[in-house]
Amino acid sequence: MDDRLPYLILAQAGLNGYHLQRLAPHCSVTELCRQPISTLRALGLTERQALAIHTPSAQALQQAEAWLAADDAHHLISFDDGRYPALLKQTRQPPLLLFVAGNPAILSQPQLAMVGSRQPSPTGKRIAFDFAAELVRHGYVVTSGMARGIDSCAHQGALSIAGPTIAVLGHGLTRIYPKSNQALAEQIRQQGALVTEYFPQVDARPAHFPQRNRIVVGLSQGTLVVEAALKSGSLISAHLAVDANRDVFAIPGSIYHPQSAGCHALIQQGAKLTTCVADILEEWTFSAKSGLKQQQSEKNTTPDLFDDTLLANVGDEATAVDLIAERSELSVADTTIALLQLELAGLVAVVPGGYIRVRST
Repeated sequence: MDDRLPYLILAQAGLNGYHLQRLAPHCSVTELCRQPISTLRALGLTERQALAIHTPSAQALQQAEAWLAADDAHHLISFDDGRYPALLKQTRQPPLLLFVAGNPAILSQPQLAMVGSRQPSPTGKRIAFDFAAELVRHGYVVTSGMARGIDSCAHQGALSIAGPTIAVLGHGLTRIYPKSNQALAEQIRQQGALVTEYFPQVDARPAHFPQRNRIVVGLSQGTLVVEAALKSGSLISAHLAVDANRDVFAIPGSIYHPQSAGCHALIQQGAKLTTCVADILEEWTFSAKSGLKQQQSEKNTTPDLFDDTLLANVGDEATAVDLIAERSELSVADTTIALLQLELAGLVAVVPGGYIRVRST
């Protein structure tokens, strides 16, 4: 069996690095792909995952191989590949595979994630652009999600001085979303890297973007939130950063501007108030740190992946996140992170109106 084929089979079945680490004592990735469904189920995989391993999607595998062969700048990095970023591997749910268009070497360089509103103010746009350019001047890679608004401005700031930048996408690399960023994506590919865990032909979907955010944060030693409303995906990214024991920085703004409310909330919760790049440099120096704090917090308030209480509050009918949070007596932010982890593990699924429990057959 080709060295990368087992990883492709497991990835198209929905497995991630967590699963691989848990299953490694029992069998190799190649052996895992050859097991009967009954053995896969006995190892703790869901019925859906076991079926997908036993009978993988030939179309998905062929498309991945065709994409890889189409360009020398196309790369496939498995969880056990020496090029796999060490920081990302230390997160809760690291991707099993990374599809990379561009330079894979920069994935292991010191990075700062920049996130924020898709509808930023002119000031927010300027801050994102200027901060990214200055960070690159100091030798850092700027990582973001290539969404409209702050993400795009951060990438453009890095590119403006011919610096490297990484865009983590919520879709396959034969797709570009938003389409208005087609030229930006090509610039990023040439000067940095486009990265995704999704197979080449996978379209952008709303449920993909929270999953994408965990990679943006996981690759980076810190996350800078430029502008964000109180109910914002950027705040989820910030909480994911805390969960991964990474530093969080936030730009303050006017108390009258709703796009500053999220940043102010983060600062109240302990994020570093940041008014210039020097504030980041003073907090810690990328080159002098291993990338993770030496001591994990003794108390982690994020619910465990398989928290029975939270999972018990997700049923067969769509349940809204705020209702799950209320039933579980958790904050909405912590509930969102936990649901993301459960979704990645194949235990819950996103549907219109909220989440449902994925039942084994």
